[in-house]
Amino acid sequence: MKYSKRKKALILLADGTVFYGKAVGNKEGSAFGEVCFNTGMTGYQEIFTDPSYFGQLMVTTNAHIGNYGVNEDDVESDSVKIAGLICRNFSYTYSRDAADDSLEDFLNKNSLLAISDVDTRALVSYIRDNGAMNAVISTEVNNLEGLKKKLSEVPDMNGLELASKVSTKESYFFGEEDATYKIAALDIGIKKNILRNLAKRGAYIKVFPYNTSFKEMHTWNPDGYFLSNGPGDPEPLTSAKEVAKEIIKRNLPLFGICLGHQVIGLANGISTYKMHNGHRGINHPVMNLQTGKGEITSQNHGFAINKEETEAHQEVEVTHLHLNDDTVAGIKMKNKNCFSVQYHPEASPGPHDSSYLFDQFIENIKSQKQVKLV
Repeated sequence: MKYSKRKKALILLADGTVFYGKAVGNKEGSAFGEVCFNTGMTGYQEIFTDPSYFGQLMVTTNAHIGNYGVNEDDVESDSVKIAGLICRNFSYTYSRDAADDSLEDFLNKNSLLAISDVDTRALVSYIRDNGAMNAVISTEVNNLEGLKKKLSEVPDMNGLELASKVSTKESYFFGEEDATYKIAALDIGIKKNILRNLAKRGAYIKVFPYNTSFKEMHTWNPDGYFLSNGPGDPEPLTSAKEVAKEIIKRNLPLFGICLGHQVIGLANGISTYKMHNGHRGINHPVMNLQTGKGEITSQNHGFAINKEETEAHQEVEVTHLHLNDDTVAGIKMKNKNCFSVQYHPEASPGPHDSSYLFDQFIENIKSQKQVKLV
């Protein structure tokens, strides 16, 4: 697309603040959602297809987006999950031997509205200071009052249940059927790379819809249970909380990531809250309190579990802390085979700092099987 023909576009925040840019690709109109930013220098395709970002307008802080194209192997789900893209410089050409296509064609095929030429440094600074809020991106630059009215009707992320929007409709299998271990995964927004990490460690996974009961999952006779990442507020996920409670009560191996971590907290009576901005990026520092070592982690969440309630809980131990703001990044139960982390070990930035968590889960399953044999 020639730059001279690109349509003007805008970003309207819920508080009335406006930023301007230009449309990318052939998609026109408006897209609504919660505006947030990701600080990753790479991984834009994984971000766009991560179910945890469902319903969000993504601001990428890296100055150039699209310069290495797209590749089919880099998707984390079956479709684009963000509501829209906001960036500074959009690369219409790309340089990468492994690329299948340009990012522009990828966005067009997925009918995603994107705008560039935005002062993203100013926008991110504003969001950082004023908090994540609803917004609209639009090519209807002359319809500001109409956009304000529509934006006022968009539900707030606080209290919003979104797992049902991204979860599988039918159960499915992943991995080799003759694998050593069977893991039942509750899909509240699962990423493909989580399944890949479990499968390569000898697991055959059955992925269940978000509202599946414990009884149905247990009927498959799995060796362990997994609660996935996902979007939205964890509080409305009553079915998932009941599943977690039942697994914990029976002391079965349980591992939770991101939204799954928050659900495990709620199952233990620990409350959650919406963060001012959340954590979204691939360079978040976390301290492992059990080893005393720091980890560089990939994170994507706008809610967290209450630290004071977690530390006061007699059955729960804090295992990881986020070093930027001291929020809880990981927990384990003292007398149950259950642990969880707020970040994404399957993303493994840097030297794969967090991939050991999958090994830990498999070891927990192995130990439980050995006890059964005895």
